Amino acid sequence: MRTLGHYAIALQMQASGVSDEGFGGGVVDWIAQATPLSKLVLLILVLFSIFSWGIVLQKLWHFRRLERHTSSFLDVFRRSTKFSEVQSMCRSLSASPLVGVFQAGYAELNTQLRQGEAGSSSRNTPAGGRPALRSFDALDRALLRAAAVEANKMEHRVHVLATTASITPFIGLFGTVMGIVTSFSAIAGTGSTNLTVVAPGIAEALIATAAGLAAAIPAVYFYNHLTNKVRLYLSTIEDFSLEFLNIAERNFT
Repeated sequence: MRTLGHYAIALQMQASGVSDEGFGGGVVDWIAQATPLSKLVLLILVLFSIFSWGIVLQKLWHFRRLERHTSSFLDVFRRSTKFSEVQSMCRSLSASPLVGVFQAGYAELNTQLRQGEAGSSSRNTPAGGRPALRSFDALDRALLRAAAVEANKMEHRVHVLATTASITPFIGLFGTVMGIVTSFSAIAGTGSTNLTVVAPGIAEALIATAAGLAAAIPAVYFYNHLTNKVRLYLSTIEDFSLEFLNIAERNFT
């Protein structure tokens, strides 16, 4: 039955005056023969795809490095008995967002303790007392600001993937419409509906659609993947901030 089907198609093509050469060439040949507007659409889609893949690869490498540094930083933070010991390790673990949060909290903590010591000296308070925080809320705000900065760093350029995922199918659809318009124009110009007349425009339309989907599908997947990673690390930052506040409250209030 399959052989008979092939024979039937061949006979139909011969009856229509279409030879195998009418469909010759591959995708590259179709692109080479496409209209300038179709080539421009394909170029835009290729640029979107290349840029989004560059962002994906850079972000995957960044998050892998971030995970290693965060794991090491948490190990150092929980083993150390002094914040100054943790501070000395921050430079070597700078890829972790927890480092930025810790340094903001540590700087605010030191500022308040120095101000407390200066105030105690001006009031002739006996030395030897345990230093105390002047404002626990100010320390909390410093940690929140640092967390927002680190969140913006992690989310940097991720929105480009969402833009690629949403806009490239429409660009591909535009190319599809223009390919169909080309086909109808060819039919109107020749007065024939022969496949050799219609096929080039349909091929342009299908290539544009495929290129749009090829750019959009990976962008959607990796946007969701990276957004989920950012969400998990925001939770980690929040947990670390609470842990930092607990330690500060136990030791400096």
